[in-house]
Amino acid sequence: MNLLIATLATFIQIYTVLLIVRVLLTWFPNIDFYSQPFAALAQITDPYLNLFRSIIPPLGGMDFSPILAFLVLQLAGDWLLPTLQSLFNYM
Repeated sequence: MNLLIATLATFIQIYTVLLIVRVLLTWFPNIDFYSQPFAALAQITDPYLNLFRSIIPPLGGMDFSPILAFLVLQLAGDWLLPTLQSLFNYM
């Protein structure tokens, strides 16, 4: 069970890095997200970001949904994973 929790923690860290790269790349308007490797990055990160874009629509041309997306990932890594680990250690 510890392997599963460690894998989830690693996934959250890698996905956070991918989201940071995705958000930073949006600052450059000449990047074509329909060409590789940017299309693959968009396919990986956009479904997760779209969940939060439906909650927080872009305001004044600024997309604030990644802030909420990072917050949820951070909470999952800081709260959910240790809770799962302690739960399975008691079993």
